[in-house]
Amino acid sequence: MSTSVESFADLGLSDTLLKTLTEIGYETPSPIQAQCIPVLLEGHDLIGMAQTGTGKTAAFALPLMEQIDVKLMKPQALILTPTRELAIQVAEALQTYAKNLPGFHVLPIYGGQSYTIQLKQLSRGAHVIVGTPGRVMDHLERKTLNLDNLKTMVLDEADEMLRMGFIDDVEWILERTPPKHQTALFSATMPEQIRRVAQKYLVEPREIKIKSATATVAAIRQVYWQVSGMHKLDALTRILEVEEDFDAAIIFVRTKTATVELADKLSASGYAAAALNGDLNQQMRERVIEQLKSGALDIVIATDVAARGIDVPRVSHVVNYDIPYDTEAYVHRIGRTGRAGRTGNAILFVAPREIRMLRTIERATRSPIAPLTLPSRADVTNKRVTDFKAKVAEVMNAEGLDFFANIVSQIAEEQNVGAEEVAAALAMMAQEGKPLQIAGEDPRPAPAPSFERDSRPRPGSFDRDERKPRSNERFDRGDKPSFENRGERPRREERPARSAPTGDMVRYRIDVGRDHGVQVKDIVGAIANEAGIESRFIGRIGLFDESSTVELPAGMPAEAANALKRTRVRGLPINLRPDEGRPDGGSSERKFDGERSFKKKSFDR
Repeated sequence: MSTSVESFADLGLSDTLLKTLTEIGYETPSPIQAQCIPVLLEGHDLIGMAQTGTGKTAAFALPLMEQIDVKLMKPQALILTPTRELAIQVAEALQTYAKNLPGFHVLPIYGGQSYTIQLKQLSRGAHVIVGTPGRVMDHLERKTLNLDNLKTMVLDEADEMLRMGFIDDVEWILERTPPKHQTALFSATMPEQIRRVAQKYLVEPREIKIKSATATVAAIRQVYWQVSGMHKLDALTRILEVEEDFDAAIIFVRTKTATVELADKLSASGYAAAALNGDLNQQMRERVIEQLKSGALDIVIATDVAARGIDVPRVSHVVNYDIPYDTEAYVHRIGRTGRAGRTGNAILFVAPREIRMLRTIERATRSPIAPLTLPSRADVTNKRVTDFKAKVAEVMNAEGLDFFANIVSQIAEEQNVGAEEVAAALAMMAQEGKPLQIAGEDPRPAPAPSFERDSRPRPGSFDRDERKPRSNERFDRGDKPSFENRGERPRREERPARSAPTGDMVRYRIDVGRDHGVQVKDIVGAIANEAGIESRFIGRIGLFDESSTVELPAGMPAEAANALKRTRVRGLPINLRPDEGRPDGGSSERKFDGERSFKKKSFDR
């Protein structure tokens, strides 16, 4: 089908939905909507490949709603999303589309929200369930969610669910859906595991691919600053001050701790800033996003996971304070700006060792990223002076200045000085701790990156193109493993069925295991969320009764290693440290005091 459809009326939607779309201002379908809606209305299974920000929510939500029997108060559609924020966003979109459909009810269910509330809402009945995999699994296991009447299943952002370690949960849910229903899978990329899931659970799917990587960034100005000669925070504040058309910004960092530290530092510098990370409860997260929308906050510092699903049109800038580990994450990040037809700005901080990742991002987005010249002290001073003059001019045009003019005259007469000197003193007082002139030296400009000169692989690099084939270095040294009395081995079903990462890996020991109710996915999810290390960079995981082993890339950034030391799994500190035992864990298997017991805790997922 052509993507140049002029009207939603050409797609076969009902008059009720067309009326709603007109009322909320939808005019021309986006390419993903124009191609997916007719296919889904015809009842076919679908694989849709499109980046975030392309309008895919309407692409599956509108045809889904055409199949709902409002009189049947039972779940007829299930939409799985990787994060709470996206679940809420999709549910809100469905509710908006249903404004002319009396009795329609959509229910978001996700971890972090009270089970009691969700159980009450489920007992009242809902036509569409939008949820995260973990919480949907919980309700299916508790028999509080019944899918016997399911007509449509949607997997939204499937690659993100894979990245966050949820793909096993997704398959578990798919296996418990009725044999006859329509399935739509949407993903920005198509990794082999996602392709396998599609082949296993979708029936003769139609595949639609929207080449939107460049379209997603077409309206976004992309620049980078090569970290050199000064602290990143100082550079950030300079850039934020002189950027034109600045309204609001999302700044991306790798760890939860970094979000809080940077938010505190920016707040101390006078910015209206707040952290957004997985440690905030749902009410606090929603409050931060609402403050960003209303203008009470201008800057949000977030991790990748916490920022998923944020759709705030006033976000004019995205700053990659820490460079992402892969190109998909970069595209998702900068997709938070340039929304609703507005122009966006994406700024990337790049350390010298990360120059090759910059080149990889440029290849993936097919878009050059221009170097940014760091604003000089003079640039910042001129901007502050210009703003100060504008404020003074605004006050001068106000009424009621006679009283203050009289005070200035009195001061000038008493001090035997001119009015200009008094005005200068008042201007200095008015700086309010933010001097018009900034101190310090301008850093020397960083040398232009030379990719040819920087072509050698670096230890600890996460770039797949740079990794060396993994060697059996442990055995080459003559440290042959003993196959006698080698202790307890992990159960076969608990080993992740995924290809091992290549490159130098280090095996670590952690103090959680099967006796604590821990599963492989819990360890993968904790490491991915806390340290920002994707699941594909996590190697072999061995589960034992009272501890586990996990292989991680050598040369992890210091902030990632520090974050992992504070990580908890199922509420227990993992106490990450290098493992000095045999690969099977035999000699270093930790033995706890027999009287010490660990209760399995129920945690929201």
